[in-house]
Amino acid sequence: MAKEDKEIKCSFCGRKKQETEVLIAGITGHICNHCVTQAQTIVRDEASQNSGASIFNALHLLKPMEIKKHLDEYVIGQDEAKKVLSVAVYNHYKRLIKSQSKTSEKDEVEIDKSNVIMVGETGTGKTLLARTIAKVLNVPFCIADATVLTEAGYVGEDVESILSRLLQAADFDVTAAERGIVFIDEIDKIARKSDNPSITRDVSGEGVQQGLLKLLEGSVVGVPPQGGRKHPEQKMIQVNTKNILFICGGAFDGITRNIGKRLQTQAIGYNVSKEKVSIDTDNLLQYVSPQDLKSFGLIPELIGRLPVLTYLNPLDADTLRRILSEPKNALIKQYLHLFEMDGVKITFEKGVLDFIVEKAMEFKLGARGLRSICEAIMMDLMFDTPSDATVKEVNLTLRYAKDKLKKSTLNKLKVA
Repeated sequence: MAKEDKEIKCSFCGRKKQETEVLIAGITGHICNHCVTQAQTIVRDEASQNSGASIFNALHLLKPMEIKKHLDEYVIGQDEAKKVLSVAVYNHYKRLIKSQSKTSEKDEVEIDKSNVIMVGETGTGKTLLARTIAKVLNVPFCIADATVLTEAGYVGEDVESILSRLLQAADFDVTAAERGIVFIDEIDKIARKSDNPSITRDVSGEGVQQGLLKLLEGSVVGVPPQGGRKHPEQKMIQVNTKNILFICGGAFDGITRNIGKRLQTQAIGYNVSKEKVSIDTDNLLQYVSPQDLKSFGLIPELIGRLPVLTYLNPLDADTLRRILSEPKNALIKQYLHLFEMDGVKITFEKGVLDFIVEKAMEFKLGARGLRSICEAIMMDLMFDTPSDATVKEVNLTLRYAKDKLKKSTLNKLKVA
């Protein structure tokens, strides 16, 4: 009888099998559903107490100058954007560390989030800047595309799907995800189409902007684990966006016209200084202001939740030349390594890199254009060389580069 009682009792609390809903059998004992629930609560409480320390032990918080120095290794130029981003990120994570520390209520000062919006032409390095910062800080990072987002109830994705990608980047560790960085690309594509009322809903424009407000401000959001659309039967993961840093980027094609109009209107009136203010008409983006974003089609509520505004300069020939060879991930270094893996040493004749830069400026594709031109020039070499064991060294001449690019489809690209 004693043996029978021993077999049907919980090894932790001593409840009999009849007193439990489930009694799980182990190798040398049993555990009931009550003890499983209690153990889960204890583990969760311990994890929540220690998660703050583990997060900040993993977080490599550098000073703004150190962050910018690291960015300089991967991104050429854009010093103003690097400086603004470095300060914004540093202040944001100082804010998190302060919230973790024990301070008296009278000394407690609420620090707002420093979400960032970057304005710059395509291929100037917006995405690369955000990705590099997340890498050096060792925090979860994801890139979301604003063009696929639509208002709830329409074909597309809910705004909460942005956080699904962040959860996946954090291996579904909610605590880590709540201290991550989200880069929302193509933010200009959700601009309000027109100020005039329409009989049709702007489901991928102003509706998405309004949906983003709660995410940027900070609130507890139910996130579908697999992204996409939410439905009532789906299990949601609760994520607090209060400490998530949002960095938005967009080309804002045509915003320079709004900037130009604003700068001209400022020069009218009786109080205008006699000293004429010099304006760099070749780079009007450096004068961008929240007023210009509003004129472009972003709603004031969204602009207010992105308090840090910066710009990226258009890439000139000198910058493109440096991008080709100087950064740690420079294109030329990548090709050298690719050929080296096949036992081939490749060299570039003087003038080849300048020719690539000249064509990139002509096509106006930014840094991305460099890769396309290099691929067009070197495609035959990369196709033939691995199969020819006798080739140990290749010298890429200017004549060869011109000939290959002339035959490629890129040469037929017409620039307006």
